[in-house]
Amino acid sequence: MQISSVEINGIVVLKLAGKIMGGPEAGQVNDKIHELIATGKQKLIIDMSDLELMNSSGLGIFISAVNTLKNSNGQLVMIHVPDRIIQLFKMTRLISVFNIADDLDQAFDALK
Repeated sequence: MQISSVEINGIVVLKLAGKIMGGPEAGQVNDKIHELIATGKQKLIIDMSDLELMNSSGLGIFISAVNTLKNSNGQLVMIHVPDRIIQLFKMTRLISVFNIADDLDQAFDALK
C-alpha cells in the first residue's frame, strides 16, 4: 500500500495505491486518515484511481473516517473510485454512506 498526500487550500488529498485487504496496509490507511483528523484536517479527498482491491477492512476504515469527520463537521469525498469498488459499495448497501465525485474539481465543489 502506498499513500501520498498533498494539501490544497486546506483540503488534504490522499492518493491510495495498492490493496486494502486487512493487515498492515489497512492499518497504514486508517492511521494516516485518523492522524490527519487528529491534527484538525476536516476536509479530505481520497483518490482511489490506483486502488486495486478492497475488502471489508477498507469499508470499515472509510465508514469510521466518515463518521469521525461528520462528528466534527468535516467531510470526506472519494474520487476516481474503480467500478469494482463501486460494486462493493452497492452490494453492501453502503453506497449512500459515501460522497463520491468523478474528479478533483467535483470534489472541491462538494467540499465548499
